[in-house]
Amino acid sequence: MNPRAIDTSQRPFVLVWELTQACELACKHCRADAKPNRHPDELTTAEGKQLLDEAAQFGDGQLVVLSGGDPLAREDAVELVQYGTDAGLRMTLTPSGTASLTRDSIDELADAGLQRVALSIDGGSAEAHDAFRKESGSFDQTVAAAEAAKSAGLPLQVNTTVCAETVDELPKIRQLVEELGAVLWSVFFLVPVGRGRVLDPISSARAERVMEWLSHVADEARFGVKTTEAPHYRRVVAQRGSDSTDQPSADSIGRRAGITAGNGFAFVSHIGKVYPSGFLPQSAGNVREQSVVDIYRDSDLFRSLRDSDALRGKCGACEFRHLCGGSRSRAFAYTQDPLESDPLCDYVPDGYEGQLPEQTFTARDASTAD
Repeated sequence: MNPRAIDTSQRPFVLVWELTQACELACKHCRADAKPNRHPDELTTAEGKQLLDEAAQFGDGQLVVLSGGDPLAREDAVELVQYGTDAGLRMTLTPSGTASLTRDSIDELADAGLQRVALSIDGGSAEAHDAFRKESGSFDQTVAAAEAAKSAGLPLQVNTTVCAETVDELPKIRQLVEELGAVLWSVFFLVPVGRGRVLDPISSARAERVMEWLSHVADEARFGVKTTEAPHYRRVVAQRGSDSTDQPSADSIGRRAGITAGNGFAFVSHIGKVYPSGFLPQSAGNVREQSVVDIYRDSDLFRSLRDSDALRGKCGACEFRHLCGGSRSRAFAYTQDPLESDPLCDYVPDGYEGQLPEQTFTARDASTAD
């Protein structure tokens, strides 16, 4: 399937299902504010299979990401991967770096048809990563899992959170991504939700420099680079005259530019609520009451988020709004309006004289080291 041919008014490029919010870790940035125990009202195995059947109605090869919490905290995770694979879905998984992520579990997932595993690395050393994850040994478990994935023939994606605490680790993490043989580095720019509300974001000026650096990494590296909740990376790349954000990945997943919350992206919570993104806590319905296909295509919230001409403020005036569109999740986090401007973007359109979005950050971001 050609990712560029997807009509995002009809189907998401990425459908995320949060299997559970249970997790052994207590990561500082956790969107889910994960807890050790599972929620009693999680979607059941049968309800999950119905959701996967509905997801298959989006069209051939729909990409589904099973996330958490830690999706492996559910004993039916492998069964659901197998079911989704048999339904024609491209199944991927974002497990936590815990003791549950064993070589045997990775082999089982690969045998069930998993097409990619995404692991989080937020420090270039065990000390830095484990401090951020608040769990000693998490780094070593994650690296071991990455090596097990390679042995099982599973393509590896590495996810990294960018905030004031982690930004200086990026060059070291970039080297580690290369060494682990990852096919994609997904760099997530902090949105203040969940436990992430207590973390300090980087400034818009620092974010601009980081994205410029990432675009050079994308030109040079053997792995792909994408950003999460930072679509203005596309604007940075376009201004450089590069097409690195739209290069194909080295596996069957591929990549698709132009994805933002509600526009090519949808999120189903552990209790069935459907959101434009896991970082945009406005629900458009529940899969227990309505098909995820109908919610995605027809709900007022999702339809509004797909109209880049409805954006307000600086984002609405920007000539890159159709390419970028800004993080709707971050706009909501700061203003309670998902159509407002993204405060992480440093770009000001020519002739724009309106109000600029505000972003709070600390003096720790004053460093110029990229």
